Amino acid sequence: MPSPFELLIPDQRAPERRTALAARALPEALGNHRQAARLYQPDADLVDAVNVALAVGAPLLLTGEPGTGKTQVAHYLAWYFGLEEALFALFVRSTTTAEDLLYRFDAVAYLHAAHDPAQREQAVAKSTFVEPGPLWQAYETPGPSVVLIDEIDKAPRDFPNDLLNILDQHEFAVPEIKRTISRGEQAPPIVVITSNSERRLPEPFLRRCIFHHIAFTEALVRRAVEARLGDFPQLAEPVREAALARFLELRGREIRKKPATAELLVWLTVLSARGGIGEAELRECRLVELPALAALIKDRDDLALLG
Repeated sequence: MPSPFELLIPDQRAPERRTALAARALPEALGNHRQAARLYQPDADLVDAVNVALAVGAPLLLTGEPGTGKTQVAHYLAWYFGLEEALFALFVRSTTTAEDLLYRFDAVAYLHAAHDPAQREQAVAKSTFVEPGPLWQAYETPGPSVVLIDEIDKAPRDFPNDLLNILDQHEFAVPEIKRTISRGEQAPPIVVITSNSERRLPEPFLRRCIFHHIAFTEALVRRAVEARLGDFPQLAEPVREAALARFLELRGREIRKKPATAELLVWLTVLSARGGIGEAELRECRLVELPALAALIKDRDDLALLG
């Protein structure tokens, strides 16, 4: 049976390759925030920011470059407080509006139904075409909940300010069903907002948030690696240290897309699964010759700079 990381070997096509492809076991925590939540290692400053946000019921705004674990914080809090089923997320896009956090009304589907000849004898209920958004779901969940607003800096410029009244008042109207949705007497949900700092957020919005910047540091990387040692059991400590040194060297180069913690963890997992990689090999080869470099470098121009 071929190795999980050697499924494609030209000129060796055989039926067992399909069996191996179907049977491959992927690391559970890679790319899965929920599975990785129990392994997250917040530092003291982040813990302090979380506790302040919880104490005053304010949104927690997390900034930092991609791959520093901002999104993972929401999943970690959901795991820590036993709220995995009460985590509701809005993944922001360039077309996202504040209403998407509240609910979505499918006006096109409603109009089609309202003009459907088969529906003319009975009224078409607008409520059928209303889909609750993350904040609505959080308000109607008994007990605590977590709301994640991911990558807010991707949204249109007015989006952050549009959230102010909603997050302050903890209620909003849904005209289509003539209802007001409110959190009632229960505590507000834990709101985690992430930003890659691609543009500055409005001052009024910033004033209402508890802010924490997750800096990319060697200490952050080492905590993440130590927490995930089970994902790369075939890497002895000297080999692991050599790999970490080359990773940090790679980040020190003037490349456009620097690999972050997520890429490092994938790379270490691949090196471990391949096996047979020595410390000297990692330390002495050129950066462009690092094994499984595709896990670290994601830009053609960056690859050319290393050559």
